[in-house]
Amino acid sequence: MGRLQRSARWGLRIVGIAVTVACVVGMGRFLWPQPGIDDQPESTERQLAFVRNALDDGADVAAQGQFPEGHFFLNALYGISWVQAAHTDPSLHDEALRESRWALDRLVSAEGRAVFSPTLQPAYGAFWAGWTNWLRGAILSLDASDSAEVERFSAHSAEIAQAFAASETPFLQAYRGQAWPVDSTVAVASLRLHDQLFDDKFGAVTARWLGAVQSRLDPATGLMPHEVSPDGSQLDGARATSQSVIHRFLPEIDPAFARSQYALYREQYLAYPGGFGPALREYPKGADGVGDVDSGPLVAGISLSATVVGLGAARVNGDSELATAIGAEGELLGLPVGLPGSKRYAFGLVPIGDAFVVWSSTARLLTGEPPVDEVGLRWWWRAPWLIVLVLIAVAPWTRRLVAALGGDAPRQRP
Repeated sequence: MGRLQRSARWGLRIVGIAVTVACVVGMGRFLWPQPGIDDQPESTERQLAFVRNALDDGADVAAQGQFPEGHFFLNALYGISWVQAAHTDPSLHDEALRESRWALDRLVSAEGRAVFSPTLQPAYGAFWAGWTNWLRGAILSLDASDSAEVERFSAHSAEIAQAFAASETPFLQAYRGQAWPVDSTVAVASLRLHDQLFDDKFGAVTARWLGAVQSRLDPATGLMPHEVSPDGSQLDGARATSQSVIHRFLPEIDPAFARSQYALYREQYLAYPGGFGPALREYPKGADGVGDVDSGPLVAGISLSATVVGLGAARVNGDSELATAIGAEGELLGLPVGLPGSKRYAFGLVPIGDAFVVWSSTARLLTGEPPVDEVGLRWWWRAPWLIVLVLIAVAPWTRRLVAALGGDAPRQRP
């Protein structure tokens, strides 16, 4: 019996040591300096290595079973992340070109186009056309020596511009009978990228689009709606899942409009539930709703996916404090596993989540520079997280601490 008791006590001590060590490591990750908005994490190459290995193992096919654009998104974000990383670190230039071109080939393949309709305008819809064109242009921002690829980029850009010019609404369909303003935002950003890299052909289309958008903002928030009908009438008001992506691309289109929109986004969606945060609500303050395939499950109204993508939005909008905070929380709550050749979050169980993380953490403007305004956060935002970590770390040793402070050794049964 005594041997069993001793074994049990040692087992509890080992568990207590593990809990304390985990909390100390978590605090270290949480407090470790995050990269500035002009930099990127030192683990970027290892993160991309994990995503590539996951793609080679069929993670995009698995993601397609989770939501309609899973296959497309995993490849698109992988390719764009490489381009962004190479713009920050030119030593990655050659590898970035190789990997991003590989990703683009997967987007334009039959499998990459399978769930989209070729009869839409532009072909395969605003989502497929916009993201594909953005990646193609991003690759050309690294190397525009391939004249055939430049020609394809110009032709696809012209097709997108023609679709906007012929439409009575600024929000083109992604699927037949379904339209999300975020998809059109990405498509118009690709036109701006074209004009930044080559001839200014699409300025009038972009200006017309901006005017039409400003007349169709969600009246409750002053932001772009989440979903509209084919005629452009609002079906669902602004939500953070799409807003976070919109604010990643809107500064590429019109910095002044983006600035005013980002201020509204921050004011209405940034939250500190229970004192913890900052994080992004899926629905604006004062409104509640349920999660879906886009937002994921909501915890106290917070969308994890919107918050992760919000890191990228903060970076390109010059919001360094929010970018730092979301990055630090990701290192604490994201369960990162760092190995010599790879880094993954959530133990690597959801590779598309890793793709969104690396895309957001490397985000940078390709058509200009972010603003320099600093909005700021609650100065004490770290305190609740640290208090909880300290309490958990000392919890296994409470009796011993109390006994030591009281001057008595802990009593043991004979």
